Amino acid sequence: MLYFDELLDRYPVLSPIKDDLLKAYAAIEKTTLSGGTLYFCGNGGSASDAEHIVGELIKSFCADRSLSSDEKSAFAAFEDGGEIANQLEKGIRAIALTSHVAFSTAFANDVNPELVFAQQLYTLGRKGDLLMGITTSGNSKNVLQAMKVARVLGIQSVLLSGNDGGLGKPLADISIVVPLKETYQIQELHLPIYHWICRELESCVFEGE
Repeated sequence: MLYFDELLDRYPVLSPIKDDLLKAYAAIEKTTLSGGTLYFCGNGGSASDAEHIVGELIKSFCADRSLSSDEKSAFAAFEDGGEIANQLEKGIRAIALTSHVAFSTAFANDVNPELVFAQQLYTLGRKGDLLMGITTSGNSKNVLQAMKVARVLGIQSVLLSGNDGGLGKPLADISIVVPLKETYQIQELHLPIYHWICRELESCVFEGE
């Protein structure tokens, strides 16, 4: 771990959950290195966090993610291939289940809004993938339903929460429960946690090449 000590130095309040942080990261790293897809979901500010995480994963975060020389050579067949190859960046397979507005509104209207994330994961997810459910209370119904689908499909799940972890804690394979109670304070700590995960993962996948 290159950046874990830095995280705890900057946010000592996270020290009591350091083992859970390391377990969650290890699961995320294993999923990524084995070719699995990472899924993220949440509501409100946590929906924004899900989108934020995916944004950091599918493009460069802190490290260079240039294409390989072989990939650049393949693009040379096109007139603008050099420009394309120099601007594309390697990414990590990640999907925010909050992003698909046409599907989400249709399914919420036609079927059940509490199953919007669950339906997407049931359709897209495969064994070997990983779901991170983000809910400050641990009780967001649509996140819990997605975690149930994850369990049925053999998809590993990580809960990113606060307070006591709520109903999501026993559903998750791994729980990161920030030791605070106020929603905004929990959210303030979620950001450095997932930034650390993104930075650590990027270093593992791309700087080790």
